[in-house]
Amino acid sequence: MFVKPVVLLALLASPALAQGPLPLTYDVFETAVPHVDLDQCPKELPQGQSFCRATLNHDEIHVFAFDQEGENPMIGFATYPFGPLATQLR
Repeated sequence: MFVKPVVLLALLASPALAQGPLPLTYDVFETAVPHVDLDQCPKELPQGQSFCRATLNHDEIHVFAFDQEGENPMIGFATYPFGPLATQLR
């Protein structure tokens, strides 16, 4: 199938493509990623008006920080090895 250059330019100029990457919001994360709620965020992640969720994958704990304001975009991410934390969970 051949796309005319005018049609291709119109597609590339559309607002949906011009916005760039979209942030990961908590609504999307909540429905797509199995996770647990954390009482507080690790000190390496944004504090204050944020909340954190954790997942386990490949023997690592992945922590996602989300802003409490607006559409709750992701504002931080950290990964920790599971081994040292496993001893604290016994």
